[in-house]
Amino acid sequence: MRATNMKNAISKMLLATLALVTWMAAAAQSATPGITGPSFNLVAEPAFLSQPDGALVYSWGYGCSGAPSGYAPSQITTSFCNAMQVPGPTLIVTQGQSVTVTLTNNLPAAAGNTSILFPGFNVTTSGGVAGLLTQEAAPGGTVTYTFTATTPGTRSYYSGTQSDLQVEMGLYGVIVVIPSSIPAACTTGVHASNATARSTWGESDYRLAAAAYNHPGACYDREYLFQFSEMDPRVHREAEEQVVARSGCTVGTAGCSLAVAMEPYIPAYFMVNGRSMPDLMDPNYAHEYPHQPYNGNPHLHPGELVLLRIVGQGKWQHPFHEHGNHVRILARDGNLILSQTDPANNLAGPALFTTTTTPGQAMDGIYYWTGRGLNWDAYGHNPTSSDPSAKLTCTPDANGYNTGAPTAINYFEWCQDHNKPLQKSPNGDVASGGPATLPDPNILANGAWYGGSPYLGGNATVRAVGSTGSTPPSGTVANSPTDEAGFAFMWHSHNEREITTNNIFPGGMMMMMLVDSREFPIDETN
Repeated sequence: MRATNMKNAISKMLLATLALVTWMAAAAQSATPGITGPSFNLVAEPAFLSQPDGALVYSWGYGCSGAPSGYAPSQITTSFCNAMQVPGPTLIVTQGQSVTVTLTNNLPAAAGNTSILFPGFNVTTSGGVAGLLTQEAAPGGTVTYTFTATTPGTRSYYSGTQSDLQVEMGLYGVIVVIPSSIPAACTTGVHASNATARSTWGESDYRLAAAAYNHPGACYDREYLFQFSEMDPRVHREAEEQVVARSGCTVGTAGCSLAVAMEPYIPAYFMVNGRSMPDLMDPNYAHEYPHQPYNGNPHLHPGELVLLRIVGQGKWQHPFHEHGNHVRILARDGNLILSQTDPANNLAGPALFTTTTTPGQAMDGIYYWTGRGLNWDAYGHNPTSSDPSAKLTCTPDANGYNTGAPTAINYFEWCQDHNKPLQKSPNGDVASGGPATLPDPNILANGAWYGGSPYLGGNATVRAVGSTGSTPPSGTVANSPTDEAGFAFMWHSHNEREITTNNIFPGGMMMMMLVDSREFPIDETN
């Protein structure tokens, strides 16, 4: 999935007047992968990060000193934790645990001391040397941080030593605290129906927990972690050159320290989870990225509540926009945003059009997609069809959705649009007489990343193929329409420069949210 292919695909999607397109994607999904505690042995080391333009950028990062206690989600069996990665390992613990993090400084002598800050926790330290903000590990030395994971949620961690340089070089990561108890609401109602649907279609559960917090409003069905950061290659190049020039120097002596100019600051690489598009769409723990193990390629099924763990790293704010729906914010930096009138049952976080990431700040939010408001039947049902799957029923629940049939392909269909066609004269075995006629698919889009069909699900896509086989361009796509045919929403930074890689579009902070109907198990084991 290279930049040239993606550029053609995205350019074609931008021509469409619809916000939805059909997507044929590689089998690489996102999750919240990390290592489990409560004790962690980390090391800070240098290595080179890969970029889609072929550059290898000298960087620093946290990694594992030896094998970690374990990995999560446990279903991902390809996990690794090298001695250096960017972002650092996601630390996964449970509320109430006593957490111990021992850091060894294997950075070059000229880089000096390093450390880790854990904002939001009362930290005690042992070993190391005194620093401005916390105890630090001198070159070759260690320091230990201990704290209690008092409250659940998502928080960042990062270097507290010469942070302007060390965070820029890659010394940052995330700690996720799982709540000690799960509200009963998370295993009943719509969440129980979603679990039944997941089990029916043979799909595993990749969540760290069923709730982000000890609150019934924090239940979710799927989760993803996104860390937004940027890099100025000039800073990294200067750091590398000075490290080489000072090789073998004695720590503390004159001239054995870096003097990297941090201004002017002109980033050229904009990353999600340490990778730029299209690399971030490759699998988690892909061996071609030994120091960038985490991807950014989210999927969902209609009706699922998706927890987004969003963290700003680096120096800049990044106005990231999730197409398809607003994101309802649950909490910031592990602090639930509660209703003043009924905090036990209601949350009061805003619904955001863009989740603007402030450096160092984390937010947890809920995103979902249901098809409500499209004004056409996204599954292309046809009550006169000879195909039974084209005549599926839609029985509305109290909210208008088809939730009484978790085993159905059209589970969670918005019933008000059932049997309502999109096209006036569509191809294939789908309904007709609708309110709109699509442009010629050969003009609108072609190729491996756009199937040409406005209908959700492989069967619906196949049924939308007419005698000419032009909708979708059957036989020309990389993935068969019977394999996967979902809707794709572009998720990207609203700062135009940040969707480039070294000033070349497309790249940077750009990904796709893929909406699949229920017959497609979302496999996050990679």
